[in-house]
This record gives sequence, C-alpha cells and structure tokens, in this order.
Amino acid sequence: MELSSRMMKLFLLSIFLFQVLYTVSIVRAERSDARSLKTRNAVSGERHSEDYCAMYDICGAREDGKVVNCPFGSPSVKPDDLLSQKIQSLCPTITGNVCCSEAQFETLRSQVQQAIPFLVGCPACLRNFLNLFCELTCSPHQSMFINVTSTDKVKGNLTVSGIEFYVYDAFGEGLYESCKDVKFGTMNSRALNFIGAGAKNFTEWYAFIGRRAPLNLPGSPYAMTFKPSAPESSGMKPMNVSTYSCGDISLGCSCGDCPQSPVCANTDPPPHQAGASCTVRIGSFKAKWVDFILTILYVILVSMFLGWGLFNRKRERDQSSRMNPVSNIKDSGEATGKKDEKLPTQMLEDSSQTGSRVQLSIVQGYMSKFYRCYGTWVARNPILVLSLSLAAILLLCLGLIRFKVETRPEKLWVGPGSKAAEEKSFFDTHLAPFYRIEQLILATVPEAGAQKGPSIVTENNIKLLFEIQKKVDGIHANYSGTMVSLTDICLKPLDKDCATQSVLQYFQMDPQNLDNYGGVEHVNYCLQHYTSADTCRSAFKAPLDPSTALGGFSGNNYLEASAFIVTYPVNNVIDTKGNEIDKAVAWEKAFIQLVKVCSLSQPSDCVYDI
Repeated sequence: MELSSRMMKLFLLSIFLFQVLYTVSIVRAERSDARSLKTRNAVSGERHSEDYCAMYDICGAREDGKVVNCPFGSPSVKPDDLLSQKIQSLCPTITGNVCCSEAQFETLRSQVQQAIPFLVGCPACLRNFLNLFCELTCSPHQSMFINVTSTDKVKGNLTVSGIEFYVYDAFGEGLYESCKDVKFGTMNSRALNFIGAGAKNFTEWYAFIGRRAPLNLPGSPYAMTFKPSAPESSGMKPMNVSTYSCGDISLGCSCGDCPQSPVCANTDPPPHQAGASCTVRIGSFKAKWVDFILTILYVILVSMFLGWGLFNRKRERDQSSRMNPVSNIKDSGEATGKKDEKLPTQMLEDSSQTGSRVQLSIVQGYMSKFYRCYGTWVARNPILVLSLSLAAILLLCLGLIRFKVETRPEKLWVGPGSKAAEEKSFFDTHLAPFYRIEQLILATVPEAGAQKGPSIVTENNIKLLFEIQKKVDGIHANYSGTMVSLTDICLKPLDKDCATQSVLQYFQMDPQNLDNYGGVEHVNYCLQHYTSADTCRSAFKAPLDPSTALGGFSGNNYLEASAFIVTYPVNNVIDTKGNEIDKAVAWEKAFIQLVKVCSLSQPSDCVYDI
C-alpha cells in the first residue's frame, strides 16, 4: 500500500514537471518569434501600429514585368481627391489615409480586373474577394496585419519577396462560403477552378493565392503566408473585415451561384402572401374567389343564353298556333265547296301570305337589308371591288418593308421596358454582354448494332483534331479590306491566348507538345489532375474541365467519351454603331463554310479558300 502511494506521488510529480517544461518551451518560442520579428522589422524599418504602412510604393519589377513593392514602412498618406475617388470606387471600405501610391492602386485594379469576369455573377463573393486585396494593398492600418518576412534585390533596389498576412479564419470561411458555388458561365464550371485551383476550403484557396508565381505565369509576384493569429508581443492584430453572405439581399446572388440562399431554398410563398388570396369553401369544395366568381358569371351567361333561346322558341310556337285556324278554314272550304265561298277572298289571301312570312327582329332586319344592298352593289361593280381589295392588301403590306426576324432570345421573351431588360442593359453597359459561342463537335460512328460509338480519346484522333484546329486557325475572313482571324476576335481572359475549350489545351494548343508530353497518356493523366498539375494547364493559364471538352460519357468516365467538343468563345460588344461586331460575323460565316466543306470530305483533305 505504501509502495503504491509513493508511485502515485512520483506520477503526479512527473506530470507537474512536464507542464512546467512545456510552459517554459512555449514562452521561449514566443520570445524567439518576437525577437525574429523585431529583427526583421529593424532590417526593413517597419513598425506595427495604427496608420502605418508595411510596404509603400513600388521599388522594381521582375523580368516578366510584374511590379513588386518596397519593403520599407512609412506612415499612411492622404491621397488627392482624384485618387481617393478611384480607391473608393473599387474599395469602399477604405477611407481617409491610405498605404498605396497611385502606381500601386493601378496595379491592384489591373490585377483584380482579371478575376472580375469569373466572380461577377455573385456580387457578394466579388465584394469579399476585392476587400481582401484592397486591405492588403491600401489599408491605412496595413502594418497591423502585414509583416514583411523576406526581401530580394531587383536592379539594385530592395523589394518584397515574402510577407505574412494575418487574417481571422472567420473572414476566410465567409469568403469561401460566398464563392464556392459561383459558376463561370463561359466555361460551364466553378469559378474556383480557375482562380482557386479547385480549392475545397479557404485554406487551400489561401495557399493558391499566396503561392509566388513563376515568371510569365499569373499570380502574386511575392509569396504570402496566411495566418489566423499574430504573436502577442508583436502588437499586431489579424485583419478583421466583415464578409457578405451570398444570400444577402443587398448583394445577393442568383440561385445557380448560391443554392443555399434562403430565397432559393424556400419554395413556399412568404407568410404575408400565403393568405393574401381569399378562398371560398363549400363543404369539401375549396376554390379561389376569383375562380369562383368567374364560374358563377359563366353559369349566368349560359343560363341567359339558353333562356333567351327558349323564350324565342315559345313565341314562335304561339304565333304559329294563331295562324293555324285560318289555314284550317281554308282547307275545309276547299273540301265543302259552297260553304267556303261565303268567306271573303281577301281574307284567305292575307291569311296565306301571313302564314308564309318569317318574322325578323329589328337587328336581323337591319342586317338583312344592309347585306342585301351590299351584295347587290358588289355584283354590279366587280372590277371596282377587286381593285379596292387589292389596294387595301398592298397598303397593309407596307409594314413588311421594315420587317426583321428577331432571333435573340432576350428580345423574344423579355419586354423592352421590363425590369429584367433594364438590369441586363446596365450589366452589358458597365461590364460586357455575353460571349458569342462557336462550337465544333466531332464524334465517332457507332458500330453495327451498338448504341454508342467507340472512345474518341486515341492518338490518331488527337492528331486529327490538331489538323482541324490548324485549318480553323488559318481562317482569314475579309472584312472591309481587313483580314480577320480567330485571334483577333476570341475571348482572352489573360490578354494573350484564346480561351478555346478543347482537349488540345492539355498540350497548350501546340502540336509539338503531343510527343513531348507523352501523347494520349498525358491526356489520360490530365483528365484526372486537370486542376492540380501545372503541365495540364491550358494555353490561357487556366485549368480545363474535361466535361466542357468531351461528350458521350457517364459520370467521370472521361476515357469512354465518344465526342470531342471544341468551343470558341468570341468577344461580344454592345452594337451601338451597327458595325462593331461585323468582324466576328464575317469570321463566323467563313468558319461555317469551312465546316461545311470539311464535313463533305476527309478532314485532312478539306481546303477552303477564304
């Protein structure tokens, strides 16, 4: 018993010593972090306080042209009125002094412009995304949550190469939740596949944003490490900016971009509207009062019509019964001879004539008289009637001079003065109208008795697709003496390469890469790793979802695909002068003609002289 008591005391003493040692190690680690932080601050001249900047102005540019900030801290500055208005238009949460020069702000605006087309479908997501980079670049309290950790020399100037960005997890969660379901309509896939590498949570998105981009690739020119908390001794505080939910009424998203929105999830009418329409209940019968009143009116009208018909029929019978005695007298007079001779002849004639007449109403009399006269006049003047009829028809057909077939769905189904039309006009004016889409589909032919064609993902078919793509790239349409090619009109998200949706993007649209990358095996690899592998990125530096480039497969069995789907997004503009989209139309006509020629011959032999 005494031995067990001693063992218990030793066990408790060991636990106590372990806690003491653990506490001492934590304190030493915090002091070490604080010393390293102070050392870095002393090197860069930074301090962490309100109205102080961690990196102000631009001190150089990388070889690919991306500018990098100066690592030296300075007090926040008050911008001039013009710059203040520009900052407010993009970053409404930032007022007063700022920590960005005009050059820094212009760089920020040009960079976020690349992401706006992907997130514009959900204003709440876009606002949260912009707030993250606005606070990073221009917040007057930038030094409170930004710490420069490493620097580089660019042409003799010291520049930022790495930072720590302290942000509360609540902001990251709110940002990701508002953006995770946003669709990029042109590619028919999640926007995060393009600006987040298919991130499944905010930490993965942070890791993608903070990765230092290699030369000539999109991304940040310096590394960013996102952390949820700062060392207490540093005096820093994580960025605390509220986020907007995608279900927010003021910055709401469509149901396609925010399925969890209360407006989309609740299909029942609001409580105040549920009882707004009165109902009538008779036993188990229940109907809306509008339907009930219309039914009663219908019954009344039908009853009046039937009653009027029965009344006229009864009146005709009464009149005929009053005339029958006279007719009987006439018949009996003919039979008896001498007895009928005593009746006046005039009375018999009048009775006979009255019995043969049909009594008409006043309206029927006028209509009978009018049409009798009209028919007589038409019969007597046939040439005049035909001439007037032909002239009336020609006059009514004058409107065909301005006849135009409307093929745009938004004009066919939406009224010109409706709210939807006004909102679309505002969107098209301030951003851009929806893209023009050109599409090419190549499919394998099913064998006899088979319902589905064989797989099209083969080496020979990919080579064939490269040949067809070469001919599409070679289309030069003549527009007012200017030759227009696909590169002149195609959508370029990053301002260099066309956003063509094709399996060939796994080879950056370069046929030489077909052998360099491993042929069809590389395609098989990219079908499973299109969001993570750098070698699978498209020529326009974005991942390509296989579901947009392949067809005829079930689930994720992309290798079973029986069709290549090639989509060419073409820039669209608001046609105010009548000739701004004519270049695209001219190219489209040449493209259609090429497809017609190639469909009637072997793709390798099809030649079309534009």
